[in-house]
Amino acid sequence: MAMNQQKDYTTVLTIAGSDGSGGAGIQADLKTVAACGCYGLSVITAITAQNTMGVLDSYAVPAPFIARQFTAIAEEIGIDAVKIGMLGSQEAAETVAELIGGLKRVPVVLDTVLRSTGGKELFPAYAAASMRRLFPLATLITPNLPEAALLSGCEQNPSSEAEIEKMARMLQRDGANSVLVKGGHGEGSECRDCLLHEGRFYWFSNRRIATNNTHGTGCTLSSAIASGLAKGEAMADAVGKAIAYTNSALQSGALWRLGRGNGPLQHFPQVSFATRANRPME
Repeated sequence: MAMNQQKDYTTVLTIAGSDGSGGAGIQADLKTVAACGCYGLSVITAITAQNTMGVLDSYAVPAPFIARQFTAIAEEIGIDAVKIGMLGSQEAAETVAELIGGLKRVPVVLDTVLRSTGGKELFPAYAAASMRRLFPLATLITPNLPEAALLSGCEQNPSSEAEIEKMARMLQRDGANSVLVKGGHGEGSECRDCLLHEGRFYWFSNRRIATNNTHGTGCTLSSAIASGLAKGEAMADAVGKAIAYTNSALQSGALWRLGRGNGPLQHFPQVSFATRANRPME
């Protein structure tokens, strides 16, 4: 697909669902991309009705309009990397596979979003084959432990390093070029993420952060990785920096409150947002 490369920004295109509460999805992706020094572009695949208490409902954007959004951007603005998040439907997955197949030498990070944190299905289980169709087109896939188990056909989540490495290899045999199995759903005081890249395993271990504000963690991590790849960083470096950024956003987000449920990360840790207490009187 021909693209006009005249631009002054490093760009990252996010293809994902919209989260009106601002914690996850397109909104979290664009915040992350900006915080990582890139310019964010977006294609919306689904619109959700959600807040910090969970996803109440979702509406899938028709596949032809997903394609129209993508084409409008790709034909006129250069794309340096792509992050794929919530697809919402089998038709969307198939359409995105066709669109991404037309890009050349553009890194693609696929966040295999299947369910919300609260357990609501965001991608139909019967359409898992459509999700796997995207594997060979992605530079990296980033499943969490439950997603890795489901996509590899295992009955339970992996727990040991050996089990996680075995699952990563299974996903690679299904066509994935590189695999990052995220350990956020694991147990213990440490969060351990496993990257399989070019035949080598890289383990990233960080202290688990005590916070209820974890909404959008996977979106943030995958968007940060895509931003690093867009800037030409090596895979392991991009993943390591993205994990560090996400941990910083989690740590800063633990200090604030938004809503009554599972709140968002603080994507700009260096920024102090206005609060009710310091707003001027009307």
